[in-house]
Amino acid sequence: MFSQLLLKFYIYRQFYRVNSKLKHKIIVSVTSDLVSDNRVHKYCSTLHYMGFDVLLIGRKLKNSQPLLTRAYETKRFNLLFNKGPLFYAEFNYRLYLCLLFSKSDILLANDLDTLPANFLASKVKQIPLVYDSHEYFTEVPELVDRPRIKKIWEWIEKKIVPQLKYATTVCNSIAEIYSEKYGTPFRVVRNLPLTTVHQTEKTKTAQTEKIILYQGAVNIGRGLEQVINALHYVENAKLIIAGDGDIKPQLEALVQTKNLQNKIVFTGRLTINELAKLTPTADLGLSVEEDFGLNYRFALPNKLFDYIQAQVPVLVTNLPEMAAVVNRFQVGEITDSLDPVFLAAKISEALENTEKRKFWMANLPIAAAELTWENEEKIIREIFTLILKN
Repeated sequence: MFSQLLLKFYIYRQFYRVNSKLKHKIIVSVTSDLVSDNRVHKYCSTLHYMGFDVLLIGRKLKNSQPLLTRAYETKRFNLLFNKGPLFYAEFNYRLYLCLLFSKSDILLANDLDTLPANFLASKVKQIPLVYDSHEYFTEVPELVDRPRIKKIWEWIEKKIVPQLKYATTVCNSIAEIYSEKYGTPFRVVRNLPLTTVHQTEKTKTAQTEKIILYQGAVNIGRGLEQVINALHYVENAKLIIAGDGDIKPQLEALVQTKNLQNKIVFTGRLTINELAKLTPTADLGLSVEEDFGLNYRFALPNKLFDYIQAQVPVLVTNLPEMAAVVNRFQVGEITDSLDPVFLAAKISEALENTEKRKFWMANLPIAAAELTWENEEKIIREIFTLILKN
């Protein structure tokens, strides 16, 4: 009996050793708390289904929701600091130690704020590093008016990015800027939704009140103050703001001041699954970023594609990447101004013009079929297959 157990244990150990050698370990890192970071989740899922052993590392905040079970492993740091220079220093220090002493064959850094630790660890361990830039980091509104802090991040970017071999980003404009600036080729992986995310049928009632949806970060430069002011002039409509961020308290105070409590709802941050249920109920999806620096000018947010996948007409500002999508597929309106009165007219037109809505609704399934993660992830598969070959 004992000899049989030993034999089984030996067979299991040999099987595990063989299979562990076949499965390459990728450690993915991001400074978010992982709950609603859809792009990172899709990236990790693609790698998992390619056969990689994936560990995703983030951080845990006081108000972070529990993570739902995922196909890959996750880990969240509890940090002493959660904003400012000390946060970035602590996170990268903790991350570097974790990467250094954990088994890994490939590292994947999300955005510039995780790149220092990943770059150092990849050099020490002599393993490949892939960089996924979600935005033009040094041109975000939070840095544009802080030249000293901006210069620090630009120095880090200048030191590391030219040495990278594998890099992806979210749109053509940012890829061209990085490639020209640093000589590093960036492949474009747009933040498109999974085809299966919005397969549930819409359960719209016969109510006359229309639903306008904004989903995403509630931060400066998202056009939300202007949208709230515009709601004064929009009839029979309710605005749902699904997200959280730095300016949420100010926006809630503005709603109170304008006495718009019956027309505007703040849901707070929702999980990926909760958003998937909410988005198809909307009549109009908003992505009205302001032209606050190059990062917003070239923005191509995932919410735009989520609206399209849910077959919800969109209203976007006239910024090149977003306008190009709307013009190509003819799935909504483009506004040249965020003046509240002008914006209200655009919103009302998008909600009430029956002929336009019929035209958009006919085009949305075509756009939704093309703009999917299943089509976009081919780039990821190419990059990581090339890494394995090398």
